[in-house]
Amino acid sequence: MAAHSHERDHSHSGHSHDPQHNILGHGHACDGHPTLSPSVLGWAMVATLALVLAEIFGGILGRSVALLNDAIHNLSDIPALGISFLAMRWAQRPADSEKTYGYHRAGTLAAYTNAFVLVLLSLWLGYEAFGRFRSPVEVVESWMIWTSVGALAVNGGITLALVRGRGDLNLRSILVHNFGDALSNIAIIAGALLIHATDAYWIDPLLGLAIGLLVLWSSVGILRESSHILLEGRPPDLRVEDVARAILKVEGVQEVHDVHLWSLGGSYKALSLHARIPDMHLDECERLLASIKQVAAKEFGVEHTTVQLERAGLPAQSGYVMPEPAK
Repeated sequence: MAAHSHERDHSHSGHSHDPQHNILGHGHACDGHPTLSPSVLGWAMVATLALVLAEIFGGILGRSVALLNDAIHNLSDIPALGISFLAMRWAQRPADSEKTYGYHRAGTLAAYTNAFVLVLLSLWLGYEAFGRFRSPVEVVESWMIWTSVGALAVNGGITLALVRGRGDLNLRSILVHNFGDALSNIAIIAGALLIHATDAYWIDPLLGLAIGLLVLWSSVGILRESSHILLEGRPPDLRVEDVARAILKVEGVQEVHDVHLWSLGGSYKALSLHARIPDMHLDECERLLASIKQVAAKEFGVEHTTVQLERAGLPAQSGYVMPEPAK
């Protein structure tokens, strides 16, 4: 039973035919799927491109490094939006013979790529700002103000459009980025008013440096979270010991080991484990498997569960995860 149970269990545990399992399991999976149409990102790309051209024009005429840095910052949104647009389309594709788990991690990969590019970009923005500290340049405040007002309207609109999809890591990377853009626009407007009142032109590179630090701070968090998923890390809201203890409460399960938890993207969680059980009839094994999958779905929101059954009393082959002795 132990030697051949894995293939049979895998075919049932990932796609259970039990109605209750389907309701419980797939209900959690939907929480992690984007609720926005990819066309929203398409329109966001068009608006962002118009914004970049306006900020470059305003930065040159206004001689503002903050505006030019913000234009480059927004320019990085265009490939980021494009990658995220493709990722949303790919994530909707079903599993196939090549990608047997489907394309759920396309969005995570896009978020990782976006964040990595933004980290490099923030370092470059900081370098440019320090250069302006050494040699301040007189700026035209009116160009800074009116260009930033237009940019704030665009970035604020994109941010509001993406709020509904904030549960998806890919969309959250774009949402955080555009929210940061909106904050930088407000800072540039305030800085331009201060420059107009005090003639302190060092405020402009200071704003450029602050924008770079904001990008760096927001990007590092997304980079850490997306790399954790890509490296098969445990979902942060689950603990291996808690899952093992819950499975041990299923009648017939005597030991649990080789417990693995990971995420396919968003809140689509997967679980694999070995369970030791006494000798029993095949139909009893099926009921026990259904109970294990129901516990995993109902208590932990696990969408895909793989169980390998083993005969109790065999010698241990790996480290056990048994929070308490079986009774």
